[in-house]
Amino acid sequence: MTINETRTETMRAAAFHRFGGPQEVALERVTRPVPASHEVLVRVHYASVSIADHRVRARDVPRGLKLPVTAALGWRTPKHPVLGMDASGVVEQVGADVTDFAPGDRVVLLRGARFGCHAEFVTVRAAGSIARIPDELSLQDAATVPFGFGTARTFLDTAGVAPGQKVLVNGASGAVGSAAVQLAVRAGAIVTGVTSARNAEIVRGLGATDVVDYARADFTDAGPVYDIVVECVGNAPYARSRRAIVPGGALLLVITDLVGMTGAKLRPVRGGIRRIESVGVITGAMLGDLAARMAAGEIQPVLDRVFEFDDIRAAHEYVDTGRKRGTVLVRIGQSPSV
Repeated sequence: MTINETRTETMRAAAFHRFGGPQEVALERVTRPVPASHEVLVRVHYASVSIADHRVRARDVPRGLKLPVTAALGWRTPKHPVLGMDASGVVEQVGADVTDFAPGDRVVLLRGARFGCHAEFVTVRAAGSIARIPDELSLQDAATVPFGFGTARTFLDTAGVAPGQKVLVNGASGAVGSAAVQLAVRAGAIVTGVTSARNAEIVRGLGATDVVDYARADFTDAGPVYDIVVECVGNAPYARSRRAIVPGGALLLVITDLVGMTGAKLRPVRGGIRRIESVGVITGAMLGDLAARMAAGEIQPVLDRVFEFDDIRAAHEYVDTGRKRGTVLVRIGQSPSV
């Protein structure tokens, strides 16, 4: 099929047309996208169902951000009815100006706030957040890379994590948290993870030296001992975390409310502590590097469970419990073996 064909084709996609619970999500047929001259069309095999999908679908956002987020997401109906920030799959078609990818390439991609990956096909800029994946890495494992590892990597790179530093990850068993633990350990840091008792062994298995059970202890009780605190939950803002960070250290606000976001922008260094809430983009080169490291066994996927596309509503229900570990995927492609 050439890019100049005008025949309209359809595909299956999981869409929602009202904000609310998982019951709003349903499979339907929609127009299949056609790649522009600079884009790649990918047949999706796996896509994550993340906390970001929950927040958009339920309009469940941190304190103070409801108005600006509503403007971005839609006032009455969703601007992005098909969710899914990231995916792995196989290139189906390329635009006329694309030379870096070809049909048949196995790739991982991130659309971010554009969403659209909970569908059988999706387009992405060839120069954007897309990368080939090594033959040794399955498409299933590759799909755990963009949201969790990509987000963790951008924050840790911005902070400049270094060998010997003490790093604490609050929410160490989630998609971003479990990735942050691994990447910080691989950078030579001494890592402490904050999680529940049931997830303690998982976090230790990722390389954390110590684990704090949040139900039994407050990580700030030990005083200022950490060079970096990675906040992935939303319950450890500067007012709390500063008690645990040494002078010259950094607080990485992966999740924060309007007060935390504004404070970090207006006063990025407070009390001798850097507050980081804005980081660089997740590039295709970064995704390619992370995929290569996973293929080499340097980092490992933390995969909670995989739902079939027909069961995507159940995937949303599970993510809504707030108890997922690592990444939840939905299998959209036909083969579970790639």
